Amino acid sequence: MLEELNSRMAAAETRVCKAVFPNTTNHYDTLFGGTALQWMDEVAFICATRFSRARVVTVSSDRVDFHRPIPSGSIVELVATVKRIGRSSMQIQVDIFREEMFNALREQVITGSFTFVAVDENKKPIPLID
Repeated sequence: MLEELNSRMAAAETRVCKAVFPNTTNHYDTLFGGTALQWMDEVAFICATRFSRARVVTVSSDRVDFHRPIPSGSIVELVATVKRIGRSSMQIQVDIFREEMFNALREQVITGSFTFVAVDENKKPIPLID
């Protein structure tokens, strides 16, 4: 059972790359925080869905730390992983890594935690594990 659970968690890992263009930046020419949060919630949702193969809803963003700004012209990679599983909830960690387009510099710039609950067609919580 534990091996199967670990395998499902590993298979749910989700990676998405995006380019930071001027339409996603603020007056400092860096990525809007709200845009980063939207991207993080989206990749976390995909990860939670891949793990549960059920309808899921975001119930909280527990903590998001912005370590460095992300300038326009950067490439970002969002990596979502399942960190904890409850009866009907799961905690998804999302890390954002920034890369410069024309050199190999890569650094983790944002990290956050999102909690999702699996729900049925009536939006009632359902168990994640049979």
